[in-house]
Amino acid sequence: MAEQMIKLPQGAWFAEQDIEISFPADWQVNLCDSPADRMGPVTEDEIRRAFAAPVGCRSLRELAAGKKEVCIIFDDISRGTRVDQLVPFVLEELAAAGIQDQQVRFICALGMHGAHTLDILAKKLGRDIVARFPVFNHNPYENCQHLGQTSRGTPVAVNAEVMKCDLKIGIGCITPHPFNGFGGGGKILFPGVCGVETILGNHILSATALMGAGLNPVDGLGRFEGNIMRQEMEEVCRMAGLDVVVSALVNSRCQTVGLVVGEPVAAHYAGVETARRIYATPFRPGADIVVANANFKACEAYIALLFALKSLKPGGDAVVIAHTPLGQIPHYLLGAFGRFIGGKLWSPNRAAMLAGAGRIIVYSPYRYYADEEWFGGYGRVQWAASWAEVRQLLQQSHQAGTVVNVFTDGTIQYYQGQM
Repeated sequence: MAEQMIKLPQGAWFAEQDIEISFPADWQVNLCDSPADRMGPVTEDEIRRAFAAPVGCRSLRELAAGKKEVCIIFDDISRGTRVDQLVPFVLEELAAAGIQDQQVRFICALGMHGAHTLDILAKKLGRDIVARFPVFNHNPYENCQHLGQTSRGTPVAVNAEVMKCDLKIGIGCITPHPFNGFGGGGKILFPGVCGVETILGNHILSATALMGAGLNPVDGLGRFEGNIMRQEMEEVCRMAGLDVVVSALVNSRCQTVGLVVGEPVAAHYAGVETARRIYATPFRPGADIVVANANFKACEAYIALLFALKSLKPGGDAVVIAHTPLGQIPHYLLGAFGRFIGGKLWSPNRAAMLAGAGRIIVYSPYRYYADEEWFGGYGRVQWAASWAEVRQLLQQSHQAGTVVNVFTDGTIQYYQGQM
């Protein structure tokens, strides 16, 4: 009997390639993909049609007419959104409205993530854009303008440069999100360019709602109706005056397979209807081994790991694949900044969420000891620089009939039906 081989995309933003993983012929291997992985990239004509027929508002060129200052807010390197492929169409619309280059600036929606360097910003936007326009990192700790508070009492502060602009455009992606149900839409502004107290207040509300319902963050993937974070996001976007969003739907190869353009709430709802279908993954519980690929959000690979663990039997082995030289994204709210200190929502007991797993193996050529904290704690992780090393570890304790679930990209999938 032949070995079972699976190809998975890896190396987003850096050395993009397919890697090959293999399993013994007498193991039961389930490929847990989603319809998005069977979709090809949108064409230039399809992108133009999305801009020509925006959801819930006038065209971008009409909205831009007569505006004085324009900001384009874009998602950061923790997402594989090909912003560089979408920006030319935004600029084309602005130029048609008579907007000059000096009226435009780009702001990276970091939220509580670490700031980016020129090289990283150029990967997201393209070298020509960073050479032609000013591009800024968002700073959640300073220069945020207070706008009041939400109906739930969350204080609202938004990047002051954004608020100086009379046309606000967001470019991001719609994918399953642990707190938001589905990210995208106005999330590019909130939490993307909000102040720390705003982000903290909303995350506390969301986490409290999930825990109150007996759920953990991964259970929030795809839960859109009645979602507190989404509702506050919409409220803050109205307060701040976000005008239009350009939201990509994607696959595990970081290709844009769908696009919605329009008013932030209306366009988001329209995009989520497609997202529900293309990211849905059948739930197969009780696997002996789960393999969680993380390519689209390789810098947040712990999402893929937690997602895959839902289908792992108690004591089974988990493998997470994340080939990124950046490691896990610095997170000033959730991350650790020492062995005993961390952000305001950091927990020294993160390992509790992984308690049901046996071994946790991280397959990456970029070993970074500090990242072990994200994957269950220091000393909890076994690293492997090659798939041959992973195979050796797995075959030490698994025999014929072993059930394996392989997720093509656990950072952008959600379980279809009951868990």
